[in-house]
Amino acid sequence: MKFGKEFTAQAVPEWQEAYMDYDFLKTLLKEIRGFRLRTNPPATTPDGLSRKLTLYRTFSGLTRRSANYTPMSPSSPDLELQPILVKSVNLAGSQSYQTTFLMPSIQGGEYELVYFRRLDDEFNRVEKFYRSKVDEVLKEAAMLNKQMDALIAFRIKVENPSGWSDRVADMTRLASDVAASTAALAAASPSGARSRRGALHLLDVIEEGRRLHERSDGSKHDEVGKKSDNTDQKEEEEEEEEEEEEEGEGENPKIMVRNFRPAPLEILNRVKINNTQATPRSTIKNFLKVPQKTEIKFTRENLRKVEEQLKVAFVEFYQKLRLLKSYSFLNTLAFSKIMKKYDKITTRDASKVYMKMVDNSYLGSSDEVTKLLERVEATFIKHFSNSNRSKGMRVLRPKAKKERHRITFYMGFFSGCTVALIIALALIVKAQKHMEKQGRVIYMQTMFPLYSLFGLIVLHVLMYAANIYFWRRYRVNYSFIFGFKRETELDYRQVLLLGFGIAVLALCSVLLNLDMEMDPITKDYKAFTELLPLNVLMLLLAILLWPFNMFYRSSRFFLLTCIFHSIAAPLYKVTLPDFFLADQLTSQVQSFRSLEFYICYYGWGDYKHRLNSCKKSPVFITFSFIVAVIPYWCRLLQCLRRLFEEKDPMQGYNGLKYFLTIVAVCLRTAYSIDEGVGWRAIAWTFSVIAAVISTYWDVVFDWGLLQRHSKNRWLRDKLLVPHKSVYFVAMVLNVLLRFAWLQTVLNFRVTSLHRETMIALVASLEIIRRGVWNFFRLENEHLNNVGKYRAFKSVPLPFNTVEDDDHED
Repeated sequence: MKFGKEFTAQAVPEWQEAYMDYDFLKTLLKEIRGFRLRTNPPATTPDGLSRKLTLYRTFSGLTRRSANYTPMSPSSPDLELQPILVKSVNLAGSQSYQTTFLMPSIQGGEYELVYFRRLDDEFNRVEKFYRSKVDEVLKEAAMLNKQMDALIAFRIKVENPSGWSDRVADMTRLASDVAASTAALAAASPSGARSRRGALHLLDVIEEGRRLHERSDGSKHDEVGKKSDNTDQKEEEEEEEEEEEEEGEGENPKIMVRNFRPAPLEILNRVKINNTQATPRSTIKNFLKVPQKTEIKFTRENLRKVEEQLKVAFVEFYQKLRLLKSYSFLNTLAFSKIMKKYDKITTRDASKVYMKMVDNSYLGSSDEVTKLLERVEATFIKHFSNSNRSKGMRVLRPKAKKERHRITFYMGFFSGCTVALIIALALIVKAQKHMEKQGRVIYMQTMFPLYSLFGLIVLHVLMYAANIYFWRRYRVNYSFIFGFKRETELDYRQVLLLGFGIAVLALCSVLLNLDMEMDPITKDYKAFTELLPLNVLMLLLAILLWPFNMFYRSSRFFLLTCIFHSIAAPLYKVTLPDFFLADQLTSQVQSFRSLEFYICYYGWGDYKHRLNSCKKSPVFITFSFIVAVIPYWCRLLQCLRRLFEEKDPMQGYNGLKYFLTIVAVCLRTAYSIDEGVGWRAIAWTFSVIAAVISTYWDVVFDWGLLQRHSKNRWLRDKLLVPHKSVYFVAMVLNVLLRFAWLQTVLNFRVTSLHRETMIALVASLEIIRRGVWNFFRLENEHLNNVGKYRAFKSVPLPFNTVEDDDHED
């Protein structure tokens, strides 16, 4: 792989604009090379090579000099000539670098002047960004230091809430004994012996202190004391004090027992625990403005929660440091590569001078990130991995998922089975002439709605797999946007495997259910074949709720959590995965109606006679309105929650859009029950209004398109798909599929298709529209994160200090 492609592939997607523009600099170098070729074309021979390449030529060695290299004497004036001069200047209070091209008068020198001017711009921009990010992580490191001090004090209070006063007294007496003995040694020994004996006596004091510590607090508290006292900062102070003692400065011997000084518990008086986990109870209290309890409860449950939060914060902070280090390395390597290309094209030796400046700059010489990486590793291993380095590093540096051939094999196997079953189903229906039998109408009214549920689910899963594929292809960081775990996110092959697996189960059930034999005496259908759809549905629900670590448990629980948050929308803080999933559910209204039909068909015993008496029941009709409205109602509540929290009027307008959609869906449902002229006119009017508003919102706000003053006419400034026609096709397709809703009002029917088939077809078109919407919606979200350089999720910290509150005020 060429370096340019590798450079782009390894770059942080959200920081893409902050990296060196390697391709543009290569373009400038191509212009320099093109000018040199036009002015000094290479000599060519008409007959090509004068001799053939053979294995009998003289061996030229493994190391070769450059073709333009000519040996010079030390006194040659050409050795003192340099093509460039790089210097540091201060512009507007910030340090920057400028390169002076020392040969501007040569032929084509203006091209090289432009190249170095742009090269300086790129380097100064990269270094400025890197410096700002390092400042951010240093501030975050200081905040994590305070959090760790509070955690250590919290551990002490939980593990040993009493008994510290006695231990402090013991340590004070021990320190006074050490002071007396050391003073006696100092009076009776020369300096060399005094230092050696003092060091040995210190080891005895440490061992005695350790035994005293075990007697006073027990072995369990001893482990906590080690974690709380042996911090890196204190160890550095102790090393400095030991060096000073060896130099004979005569410090107070009480310093030598600082290793046993209790952690500063006073910090707990200046902190309080943040209630970062929003619950329905806390939401209701905040809405009613009930005062929250800020007292710290020193319980093991709270300690566990605090440790989990800090653990997540350290992992995220460590990933940020790793990406910063990679950013520095990649850009430094890119500047080295581009300067080597410059030397190769111009036959000059400018890379050494320029790279010396790069190595001495903040980008190349700063080691703050490396030191922070080491300290974070040590702290995490010590405090969160029980000093187990291998365990801690597995958490800090999770291994990338390997693409298993087993997944690809099973995905191909189930996809082949799906195609084969579809062909077999079509051939059996045609061979046995099921479409000509009297029971086909009853079958379409009863069994087809049951199986259409699986078809709609499979179609949505396949569209999501396609979304994942194209998101990865165009470098949309969907895993960060959704908040997936790095080691548990599903690949598009795994999603395809799930989709085709559901399709195989459903198609096998359909083939078995084609048996329409009926007992002539009881006129009952076979219970086995009639219960097959219900068994498949129950199996899928059991897999979804399976509590053990099988069938992608983390992904299933993530889905269930988002579904629960969507249903209880106003009681939980709305995040992007929650409202994104709720939008998906609005495209599955027909699936919700199918679930309602499942309950009616099997709950009332209609499956025994294959009858459909549900639509005549007033209870079923009432729930038809409720079921169709649930997804839109969830989105409306989410918009109201965000309007209440964020004070953003756009959320109010978005909620109004969903309210109009709810009215339109209710009117269309009423028209499907009572097909009157009045209901038709009202349903048609509100459906058109809702479709127009929703389409405009999709294109303008969700996709960010139709910007008149954009450099990409009627699109947006930044596009990930290189072909602009794709965006225009997507907009037209979105409009057409949006207005497919009106089919239920206009009664546009194909004569050969049953009404249930048309309903399933319109529902499938809506799912396809949602799949197209998903890609461009997440592309726009990704570009918004890129514009703000948001490459990491904000992790809430467990403690909040008084100083932080004063600073916020």
